[in-house]
Amino acid sequence: MTFNPLEQRGIPLDRQARNWRELNVAPIDPDHCDPYTRCRIITMNAIEVEAIMFSHQLARHTKDPETKRLLAQTRYIEAQQQKAVNWLLPGVSSVLETTIAYEQVAVDLTAWVARMEPDAYLRQAYQFGVLEDFDHLYRYANLYEMIEHRKAETIVNGLTEVMPGRPTRLHHRDPVDNVRDPYAKDTVDPLSRLHALTIMSAEQATMNFYLNTGPTYVEPIARQLYQEIGLIEEEHVTHYESLVDPGETWWEQLVTHEYNECYLYHSFMEQESDPKVKAIWELHLNMELEHLHIACDLMRRADGRDPASVLAPELPNVLTFEPNKAYLRELLATQMDLTTLGAGYVREAHERFEQMQAQLHGGEAPPSDRVILEHDTMFGRDYRVQSEGEHPDPTQREK
Repeated sequence: MTFNPLEQRGIPLDRQARNWRELNVAPIDPDHCDPYTRCRIITMNAIEVEAIMFSHQLARHTKDPETKRLLAQTRYIEAQQQKAVNWLLPGVSSVLETTIAYEQVAVDLTAWVARMEPDAYLRQAYQFGVLEDFDHLYRYANLYEMIEHRKAETIVNGLTEVMPGRPTRLHHRDPVDNVRDPYAKDTVDPLSRLHALTIMSAEQATMNFYLNTGPTYVEPIARQLYQEIGLIEEEHVTHYESLVDPGETWWEQLVTHEYNECYLYHSFMEQESDPKVKAIWELHLNMELEHLHIACDLMRRADGRDPASVLAPELPNVLTFEPNKAYLRELLATQMDLTTLGAGYVREAHERFEQMQAQLHGGEAPPSDRVILEHDTMFGRDYRVQSEGEHPDPTQREK
């Protein structure tokens, strides 16, 4: 059944504020929940944080007091939504357990988007990035077993494979080579807009999570690994945000943000297995429908344009969290040796890449290599014994 959010009305804005009892959501049970429920929570927190920060930036760039007040009203509700969503995560989970869930999001969300992306250049950007998040999951899994003596499978539940991807040491590039070419706003498929905003938001949330939680560890190898991968997440945010056409007006971006929230809440409501969480997705969807209409009215008033000229006439097929094992193995077999050069991709190391590697590593093994070596010293193997057909970890092969 098609669903056009432009034709649907939600809860009136003046009825959306919740009291403390309503915001006091019960967290999920980390030992019994569907891992993809946790992934959906992490994703929607990222989307809400991006919506809030974008609204703040828009408010700082508009002179109209009425617009500022309207943005403040909707932004407060977005902030309540963000709290309700993020507080679904259980306090009993360690930082590393949540980290592994963040990387599961990065792997399966980006892989799904790459599979569904209609534009070949944008698809390649997602394919390139997902192999790096895939390796981050593997490095953190080794750290998790070292520090907490538990397996990452207890978190990902076999839905996402934990094995080496493009080696993390090779993710460090000259910053100029992290900037991609943007899509063209007047011809881009509306689905591509949503994909770019979704993945940018998710990577931004991961970057923020690591830069705040990394220094909370005592173990030197943990502090160093978070520092290294945190820098790579900065590269990823640059990589994905540069896909968005900078010529889009503030109002085009505003309606796209609100439409994307409708799309994702609707998608997650359709597939959610936890009834309590599903009820939150449904409630927030009905709130976002009204936020979308407010944004559309602002666009008509400020831009003098019909939002339908930017947005899809109906929501795309639901964005789905699902295993992507065969797809990722195909990418491992065909794209492991890629790096970036300018706005494109090459298979051979080039001068800027080699200079960055030499400057950063300085002839020493980076934390992402050392966590494997230390795990091997502790357990006599890396995190997962490789079976036939699995991609080997180059750190182990070079020993």
